[in-house]
Amino acid sequence: MQIDFQPSAAPTLGVEWEVALVDSRSRDLASRAGDVLALLPERVAAGHLHRELLRNTAEVVTGICPDVPTAMAELAEHMQALREAAEPLGLRLFSAGMHPFATWKSQQVSGGERYATLIDRTRWWGRQMVIYGVHVHVGMPAVERVLPVLNSMLRFYPHLQALSAASPFYEGHDTGYASNRALLFQQLPTAGLPFQFDAWQDYESYVGDLMQTGVIDVLKEIRWDIRPSPTLGTIEVRICDAMPTFECVAATTALTHCLLVDLDTRLAAGAALPTLPPWHVQENKWRAARYGLEAIIITDAANTERLVTEDLAELLERLTPVAHRLNCADDLARVWDIVTHGASYQRQRAVEDRSHGDFTTVVDSLTSELAQSLDRWR
Repeated sequence: MQIDFQPSAAPTLGVEWEVALVDSRSRDLASRAGDVLALLPERVAAGHLHRELLRNTAEVVTGICPDVPTAMAELAEHMQALREAAEPLGLRLFSAGMHPFATWKSQQVSGGERYATLIDRTRWWGRQMVIYGVHVHVGMPAVERVLPVLNSMLRFYPHLQALSAASPFYEGHDTGYASNRALLFQQLPTAGLPFQFDAWQDYESYVGDLMQTGVIDVLKEIRWDIRPSPTLGTIEVRICDAMPTFECVAATTALTHCLLVDLDTRLAAGAALPTLPPWHVQENKWRAARYGLEAIIITDAANTERLVTEDLAELLERLTPVAHRLNCADDLARVWDIVTHGASYQRQRAVEDRSHGDFTTVVDSLTSELAQSLDRWR
């Protein structure tokens, strides 16, 4: 099966941020995204606000951006419009990988054949998908480098997972994980870690097999954590939990942008890119989801292990010149702020502990973090 990849002339950027609506009184999820989006028809028509699988969710989407500051400015503009539409309806904006106490049985699925087909096929696991993420697209200039860069990006999977982890609670229980979302989402067919193909033709053959056997009907139904997006000419990184502040989203977006551009530049110059065996990639994903910033990760095929934050410190130093070229040095520097001040899963647990198990205070903390960071970013 032939799949045409539309190369990007420049390493442009696009961001998709899934946010939820919560009721201001109960702090529970509110299935009213349709009511809110109906008040913003121009932004919906322009593709900057989307509905999602669940009626409690709206997705905020940038256009094609030259750099992280531009993308974040667009997100802030559209998020502010969403907030202004939601608040008069008694709703707040909420951003985390999962809601701390909402039950999946209470959530309403959006209308449409696509979502109905998904739920009909996946049943119990599909209904469990009360999850929220941030997806980052980065333009790639050459199809022959897409899969080698994607494979090498898996080496840095746990760094992004640990930094963004924001889903420690599920239905009023502490899961013991930093990112429960990461392990829940991979239960869907074709979701989770990508296969490591060497050549584009191998990827085409794989997609052809899935379509011929009825596993998927369209390419977007391959829900890998990192995947090619041929029509956009990008690699899409879908690792990160939704995070409660613009600063955290900017930091992880900058890290993603710098990593992909650096890997592609090195490959184009003839360098051999670092990769990991699939079993190490799988283990690193689990460790980062379980332990977050305290994860000890495997860094090479020789089984070297080190604390993820130690590896991250060296990585940031190496990527700083790249960040200056991409106009995101300040945003990349925010990565270490997450390490210093704590990732969202750590802050959520601290709030829950201080309130002696009152999960409404966790929701209040998350909605306040988002509102205050939006005010700072505008």
